[in-house]
Amino acid sequence: MSQSYNRGTVEDFGRWRDFSAGMWAWIFHKFTGWVLVGYLFTHIAVLSTALSGDDLYTSTISGLEALLIVRFLEVGLLAVAVFHILNGIRLLMVDLGVGLESQDKSFYASLLLTGAIVVASVPTFLGGALV
Repeated sequence: MSQSYNRGTVEDFGRWRDFSAGMWAWIFHKFTGWVLVGYLFTHIAVLSTALSGDDLYTSTISGLEALLIVRFLEVGLLAVAVFHILNGIRLLMVDLGVGLESQDKSFYASLLLTGAIVVASVPTFLGGALV
């Protein structure tokens, strides 16, 4: 059931405290989608260095892999991608009529599973950079 808000003349930015889990799921799904679109353009830009030759591409990739901040950004990208996938599966199940009564629980489960996957993968992503 949707709620309507009386916004008046000035938007009340404090109303985010009243958001339900469904609204947060929608906000996070939109945010992660836009982050993935932004990453796609960055990914294409890095891959386009291969057009200028193997040496430039190799030096670009090795230079990026040497930066610790890039390793942390890769962990963030994993978190964004995993959450977007899990929430998309959750939305697909809801659209199919499965789990309509437990949408909040499935949203929290997708957050928890995303966190577990990201924490488990941190040694893999940061292993070579911290040595």
